[in-house]
Amino acid sequence: MRLSRLLCILFLFGLAGLRPALAQQQAPSSPYTVVMPVTDTSEAQRDATFSSAMAQVLARVAGGQDLRGKSGYDDALKSASGLVSQYQYQRSGDGIALQITFDRGAINHLVGQLGAPAAGVKPPVLLLVQGTDGSLLGGDSLDALARSAAAQGYGVVYPDPTQPPDLSRVAAVDPAEMAQLTSRYKTGLVLVGKLHSGGVDWTLVSGGTAQSWQDQGPTEDGLFADAGAAMAARVGKQLNVIGSGTSDGKLWIDGVASAMDYAQLLNVLRGDPSVRTVTTLGAKDDGVLLEVSSSLPLSALASNLAAGGRLLQASSNHAGADASLRWLH
Repeated sequence: MRLSRLLCILFLFGLAGLRPALAQQQAPSSPYTVVMPVTDTSEAQRDATFSSAMAQVLARVAGGQDLRGKSGYDDALKSASGLVSQYQYQRSGDGIALQITFDRGAINHLVGQLGAPAAGVKPPVLLLVQGTDGSLLGGDSLDALARSAAAQGYGVVYPDPTQPPDLSRVAAVDPAEMAQLTSRYKTGLVLVGKLHSGGVDWTLVSGGTAQSWQDQGPTEDGLFADAGAAMAARVGKQLNVIGSGTSDGKLWIDGVASAMDYAQLLNVLRGDPSVRTVTTLGAKDDGVLLEVSSSLPLSALASNLAAGGRLLQASSNHAGADASLRWLH
């Protein structure tokens, strides 16, 4: 697209006043709802489950930040029943589970009282774990990993077994493969695992970059529980950056090939709680240069945006920009 044509489109959209409603994306499961296994329906069991569930919800709403050392945190968990808006028992395998929904406003207020800045709910982690026979494991096999991730405030999703992704291309952060995952699963956080005798090889794709490690252990459940904690720690270190004020900088976005791409890009940026203002400075070919004011440093903002799945961090920085990303169709 020629520069003059794209600038004209940008100008027209600026006059129209883009609204978040333009981005019709699939809504994720509510971060305020948790399903927890229970052994019985007694009041004592229910209250204990409310406390455990609220710990997960607080971590989710705080964007994975660790609130456990904050003053008032333990007292808040003891009063969890007062923040529950709805709960119901349901069958779960051979046992029962309790589905709990907390009051959105009360949880948001509590997170603020605990001193956590707005971070936004992190997207779920796509689990691509290959068994020793080469097949992808499903939710039942990965329950220990999912529970470990949930305890740290991260939800998980599983791949469609009829259309398995290419694990090697995902681990290499291939743009085309990541674009397909984004379209299907609405996340840029992916944990790839390959089981072998006595251990697992892990690769975490987070913020558009890959981190790899190995783990060994006597049981699969133990390995998976450790992986959930390790994944959360790595994502948290990369994405849970707390800004010390307002950061202004220039963000370059490649791959903006149409007016709809531009509209959706602005909706993603304006929907991020750390973004204060966005101003378009110019455009060239399929790229746009934006002036962004954020509560995060631009490098941290870029990583968080890439974790959402619609953007990928560029391999090199564009001239004149503080951070560079690529829009994924």
